[in-house]
Amino acid sequence: MGYRRATHAIVGTRMGGITLLSALLTALALPAAAQSPAPAKPDAAKPTSPAKPTAPAKPAAQAKPAAQPATGSKPAQAAKPAAPAPDPAYAAYQLGHYRTALDLAVERANKQGDPVSMVLAGELLSQGYGVRQDAAAAQKWYEAAAAKGNPDALFTLASILMTSASVTNKDEAVGMFRKAAEAGSSRAAYNLGLIYLQGQVAPREPAIAADWFRRAADEDQPDALYALATLYRDGNGLPKDPIEAARLLQRASELGNPVATTELAIIIFNGTGVPKDEERAAELFRKAALGGNAIAQNRYARILSAGRGVPKDTIAAAAWHLAAKAQKLDDSMLDKLVADLTPEERAQAQARLKIWSPGQLL
Repeated sequence: MGYRRATHAIVGTRMGGITLLSALLTALALPAAAQSPAPAKPDAAKPTSPAKPTAPAKPAAQAKPAAQPATGSKPAQAAKPAAPAPDPAYAAYQLGHYRTALDLAVERANKQGDPVSMVLAGELLSQGYGVRQDAAAAQKWYEAAAAKGNPDALFTLASILMTSASVTNKDEAVGMFRKAAEAGSSRAAYNLGLIYLQGQVAPREPAIAADWFRRAADEDQPDALYALATLYRDGNGLPKDPIEAARLLQRASELGNPVATTELAIIIFNGTGVPKDEERAAELFRKAALGGNAIAQNRYARILSAGRGVPKDTIAAAAWHLAAKAQKLDDSMLDKLVADLTPEERAQAQARLKIWSPGQLL
């Protein structure tokens, strides 16, 4: 029983963990007592819409020089530098004190021209955290930060432009992604890889796509590691190399990419570029299935039904099949397995599915 790959294409499928507009940073949940509102405005030409801020650079602490030892005495150890004080604006942001975070960020942005503070102000305004949502004010802050070369701001503005129907805007977005990538944004490098792989906004150049994916993968960007692995697997823009594909999939899986985990399980089950190991493959299928990946749920159901790499368990196989089916992934073979169950067994499988959520055992 061999298994085909987890996805048929990289671009255009969230199932593949890859979308052109990558998620910015994960939004912090609004606290029960979120502070409230009145949008702050930048002093001068400043920003536009969303992107999660990275923590403002923390001030470096200066170490006091070690005291000179007296003659004949043991030399004193150099004093350890004091830990740098946490950035007040970012600390307030992490605590959910969004209005305070905005006030502090705006103050520092206006007084010091700090681009990280500008990005934080833009994020708070674009998301409406602690203030009324104000995309126009947010955009000015992002633009101000981008003018200073901030990669997060460049990435966000490029992402906004990419949603436009205007070809001119999309071309400008490609240029901004490039600037952000050259300034160190792995997300921007990854998106450039997608742009050159897709061939809609820029000419389709798999070899150039591979170069951008590699830049992002070198920074441990999980989706880029997965994308680069698929190019090596398929020989698309790169020499075909199943061993390198397996290595990249392993790293992407370690970093939490569920599709990479599924793809890795498939090649380990089939012994493609790695030693065949059905038990290890079953563990990986289960891990990705627990994370909600429909293909992994389907494959795990199949190996449970056959007892390959795991003890045979028809009820669990049926439950996982129903989980995948709920995500619109059909399988006639497993449909028959469910149909052949007794009413009691089918009820058990359905009961397991009813209480299941990602991360829980079936």
